[in-house]
Amino acid sequence: MGHSLSSILDAKLSSSEEEIFGEFLEHLAIFVAGKTRGATKSSASGIDFEYQEDRTRYLVSVKSGLNWGNSSQWKALEDSFKTAMKRIKQNKEIADVRCILGVSYGKQKTIAKKGFITQICGQNFWHLVSGNEGFYIQIVEPLGHRAKELNDSFKQRKAQLINKFTGEFIRDFCDKKGAIVWRKVIEFNSGNFQP
Repeated sequence: MGHSLSSILDAKLSSSEEEIFGEFLEHLAIFVAGKTRGATKSSASGIDFEYQEDRTRYLVSVKSGLNWGNSSQWKALEDSFKTAMKRIKQNKEIADVRCILGVSYGKQKTIAKKGFITQICGQNFWHLVSGNEGFYIQIVEPLGHRAKELNDSFKQRKAQLINKFTGEFIRDFCDKKGAIVWRKVIEFNSGNFQP
């Protein structure tokens, strides 16, 4: 039982860590694009930043990995891009609008998604953001530092959750001597009789 509880906790905490790490990569991309491309935070929902080169406006949504969303999230992203494109095309000084789905890691080739969204991954994405072909390698050191911080935080939170769940289990499912009262465990897990 201890092993399965540990596995459940690892899975729960791991998904939280992936979310935090993904947010870190997204913020890094926005920061770098601001410095190298003059990008600004987009006011459009679902779009992280925008920048302009010549008469082309780039709208960029950043995701940490390829499997970031379900069909309704894809639909929301499409709608966000379409709404922003409509607004931007009213400006006569902008000749073209490009919608970019930037994926911070992965080796998939640059492809069109949904007909008008260009998905750019890994090295190609970091090159787009920074203008530097080797930037994806240069970010390894700060990412390693961030990963260590997250790992330490992960271990601390896991220990706290184990302590919390152990205390609740002892309180609710053990007798005064600490022995498991299996009847209570079974009733909690399976008791649903409705006459």
